[in-house]
Amino acid sequence: MNILEELQWRGLVADSTDAEALAKRISDGPITVYAGFDPTADSLHVGSMVPLLALRRFQLLGHHPIPLAGGATGSIGDPSGKTQERQLLTPEVLSANIAGIKEQLKHLLDFETKTNPARLLDNNTWTAPVSFLEFLRDIGKHFSVNQMVAKESVRARMEDREAGISYTEFSYMLLQAFDFYALCRDHNCELQIGGSDQWGNITAGIDLVRKKLGRPAHGLTLPLITKADGAKFGKTETGTVWLDPARTSVYKFYQFWIRTDDRDVVRYLKFFTFLSQEKIAALESQHAENPGARAAHKALAKAVTDLVHGPAATTEALRASEILFGGDLAGVSESTFNEIVGEVPTKEIENTQLDGDGKPLVELLMHSGLCPSKGQARKDVEGGGVYLNNIRETDFQRAVTTTDLLFNKHLLLRKGKRNYVVVTAK
Repeated sequence: MNILEELQWRGLVADSTDAEALAKRISDGPITVYAGFDPTADSLHVGSMVPLLALRRFQLLGHHPIPLAGGATGSIGDPSGKTQERQLLTPEVLSANIAGIKEQLKHLLDFETKTNPARLLDNNTWTAPVSFLEFLRDIGKHFSVNQMVAKESVRARMEDREAGISYTEFSYMLLQAFDFYALCRDHNCELQIGGSDQWGNITAGIDLVRKKLGRPAHGLTLPLITKADGAKFGKTETGTVWLDPARTSVYKFYQFWIRTDDRDVVRYLKFFTFLSQEKIAALESQHAENPGARAAHKALAKAVTDLVHGPAATTEALRASEILFGGDLAGVSESTFNEIVGEVPTKEIENTQLDGDGKPLVELLMHSGLCPSKGQARKDVEGGGVYLNNIRETDFQRAVTTTDLLFNKHLLLRKGKRNYVVVTAK
């Protein structure tokens, strides 16, 4: 299977320029391909993974991938898909962001292989030395305003009289076209890939390559990922899902994937994992036969978390997940336990209340809100429905002391199968 067949099977081709010519070029041998990303933050997010994993798929099949950091274009801002002007970033911030992202790219692409290593380039390298007059003479003269206004990303903003579009963002298309020209000229890059909202920018680059170098160039767009319910992919109630564990913990990252809508899980297995057609087909069958087992969800969450954070971090995330399903707490690290604290209700208690003989369990259940009264708490305990640190307690006279604290600060109370509260001693 060649790369185009692979992408098509996975549903990752939205459009391409002269598909027949591109297929022939790829059949002739390895091609150099690039995808750009503007470093508007010091971390990539899950939405960034689609084009970057596409680069990895090219690389695995012998092609030459270039992830392009927008040190220049990032200081302008792409108007595509935006209804308002982006905030301008300083060169210092952009440099710091690129440095942070570079570490994440090492998990997604192979920079060490001897045959076709990935190359991280920064478009500021060839953009900064060019003066404004040189750019207008050598690049701007190849574009008509009529052509630029016809592009969807520009036209949509111009039709919004309140927001409009600045000359700065209007010029973004020329800068991205200049990137394709420079990469083709200096690195023999013949293919640009990007989201379907990049179609206008990609075709502008192809035209510039043809006019200035007299060479054919190709473009391929990937679908913009959406959820089955129409919500934006990569967003949760708490915000963007980042690849940096300092921004989105590994546990929350894993939970994002495990909570995928049943209607989306097979699509996401194709988009975001490198599982084979046979494996995904088997998971699709298991999901259809027994969706409650969530085999497809578990495979998706493990594969993506392994890729981004490594198997060891995935194991920790799994341990944290198991805690909320009654898993054994023995050997669980404090960092793993802390991952779940924000997932369940929390209550505080004075540390002194647990000194000496401690606090009766029934009173603690009332304090936590799990039980409305001592009488109900006693019934729940005697009925076997109460757990302290995931161990069933059946003695209603049980007292809780400082020796029960996890990491000298937490108690995990559970009533029934899913009602948890973390009580923290202060």
